[in-house]
Amino acid sequence: MLLGCLPGLAAVAALGLCAGGVDHAATAASGPRPPAARPAVAHPAVRPPIVPRAVWLDDLARHAQPPPRYDDKVVAVFVHHTDSPNGYACADAPRIIRYLYAGQTGARDWDDIGYNFLVDRCGTIYEGRAGGVDRPVTGAHTQGFNHRTAGIAALGTFTAGVPVPQAMVDAIAALTAWKLGLSGVDPRADVRLVSSNSRSRYAAGTPATLPALAGHKDGYMTSCPGAALTARLPEIRRTAARLQGRTAGRAVRTLTGTP
Repeated sequence: MLLGCLPGLAAVAALGLCAGGVDHAATAASGPRPPAARPAVAHPAVRPPIVPRAVWLDDLARHAQPPPRYDDKVVAVFVHHTDSPNGYACADAPRIIRYLYAGQTGARDWDDIGYNFLVDRCGTIYEGRAGGVDRPVTGAHTQGFNHRTAGIAALGTFTAGVPVPQAMVDAIAALTAWKLGLSGVDPRADVRLVSSNSRSRYAAGTPATLPALAGHKDGYMTSCPGAALTARLPEIRRTAARLQGRTAGRAVRTLTGTP
């Protein structure tokens, strides 16, 4: 199931394809709390330029919405693609994001766009869901795993054989390095999260060990973010770790993802 983004009414119709993998009101997982992880060692990365919501969302398009919801920190990032055409001009990215927002808040009646961030083919990073890019905003991007995670959507379709622009790959790596660095998380590590929804790959309340930089399909039954972008995730992890100033080598530390 993939999220579509096409001009006009087609955008709203196509959005239903991937929407089953997203929940707009995440609920806290129940069950006993596991032991706390050791304190993370600080490995901050430089914050990349992020275009604010005001660039793609104007007063005419904006819907009334409740206050943002927050977790205590972000320990994992999920990467998506929007299943939309790849040949767009980068100047049109704000319009494309506005169509995504309109489909999710209109046809699907969500309170906001689900993704925390979106990245276009030229490597420009856009603020998605409201609440502050430097804060652990609870998104609506990966069914069952919206708590303590951030969702990054690549604008385009990246199925097998489709080239993924290097600028996009580099931007996702820079954003991941910065966002996970705020919590001291190694992008190459595994983290433990608890599913909040049985429509994910894991029954509600089930602990799951997932990559700190994961694809949408790691948490939900979908092919998103596409085979081509999925194949670039190891490179993105390595680049993000390097941008955090980490030495070469495999990360083996597993963090606990429950508050």
